[in-house]
Amino acid sequence: MQKSISIAVLLVQAAQALVLKDGVGKLPALGWNTWNAFGCNINETNILTAANQIVKLGLKDAGYEYVNIDDCWAVKSGRDNVTGQIIPDPTKFPSGIIGVANQVHALGLKVGIYGSAGTETCGGYPAQIGHEYLDAATFAAWGIDYFKYDNCYVPANWTDEYVACVPDQWQTYGPYINGTCKASSSDAPPGYNWATSNTANRYAIMRDALLAQNRTILYSLCEWGQADVEVWGNATGSSWRMSGDITPWWARVAEIMNENSFLLNSVNFWGHNDADMLEIGNGNLTLAESRSHFAFWAAMKSPLIIGTNLATLPSTHVDILKNKYLLAFSQDKVHGAPATPYKWGTNPDWTFNATNPAEYWSGQSTGGILALALNTLDTPAEREIKWDEVPHLTPGGKAFMVTDVWTGKSLGCVKRGIKTLVQSHDTIGYMIGEKCSHK
Repeated sequence: MQKSISIAVLLVQAAQALVLKDGVGKLPALGWNTWNAFGCNINETNILTAANQIVKLGLKDAGYEYVNIDDCWAVKSGRDNVTGQIIPDPTKFPSGIIGVANQVHALGLKVGIYGSAGTETCGGYPAQIGHEYLDAATFAAWGIDYFKYDNCYVPANWTDEYVACVPDQWQTYGPYINGTCKASSSDAPPGYNWATSNTANRYAIMRDALLAQNRTILYSLCEWGQADVEVWGNATGSSWRMSGDITPWWARVAEIMNENSFLLNSVNFWGHNDADMLEIGNGNLTLAESRSHFAFWAAMKSPLIIGTNLATLPSTHVDILKNKYLLAFSQDKVHGAPATPYKWGTNPDWTFNATNPAEYWSGQSTGGILALALNTLDTPAEREIKWDEVPHLTPGGKAFMVTDVWTGKSLGCVKRGIKTLVQSHDTIGYMIGEKCSHK
């Protein structure tokens, strides 16, 4: 057993990526999670209802496969006195987690569970630190396919020596200007290797515990972007959170998008910045804001984990989640890199601005070049995608075959580019294909 762990870790270090069997983790995960919809008010019924809705609404056919149980699933009072195992709440889960997993698997879907790299989960339930191998073995025996590992209640002996700036967490780590935290006495010295930090080590222990099991379990790091995770996250998990938590308001969606736009060099096959779960269907997000939220999470190749009550989600929102062009870009098997900004639009290029992030993005895919333009303003405004500005288009091309990613309508051979009025916080998107001759 120990030998297999060592070999797996060596492979991880050599490739600088966590490569799992059967392609698990190579592409961004697609699925659903309980938290944004139900918080701690979870039970067997609402999880199985969601699983059945994934099938019924055509989300399974679109590629969504994980049904993830978030916090508050265990008995809060503690572990089994004899085995030390964590105990599923028998009131919430009369069939146990294994019973839920069996029913989810019977639908052709996979099941995920949640823990924390501390003494308690964020909700105050038993967590994994000091129990990593036992809990990994328990999860594997239950049939778990996905593990989300949070960052609450870290004991003092596991805290980091230094502080790494996470711009959207300035309340904790000090004010920042244009994405750069102000210097403080707790800053790491120049050249400090965050892969040797206590945070990196906490998450590596659970990686090794999961790799030791006779089951492939996708490992999702939820360490809030701390400890310069972009340096070591790819060798530790399949995805890693690059920010604090999302909320169902446009201001927060834009803030995370802005932050992630500066972190995309670490994204490719086998490793993805997790911009947190989708809030489509929650809060006061408009349909336009929901389109933009989904378009950029897919374009940035973040995991796409739905976080709403699927039993009541309007068809307009289901259609966004099933958009075949954006999902195809997210799940492209040839091009692993995300779309990136090529022009900031409202602001000068490379401006760090939480309310007005980069507006013009593009990326390569087997279906063509995806080009997106966002209106970050609070009023309708014109946006123009010019072919001679879009990276990766055939040099010298003046006209291209174009498809609207929202309507699926072919616009035929389009010369020079597209200029149109875009509603507040909405996004236009086009798949740009072969060069053509415009007459």
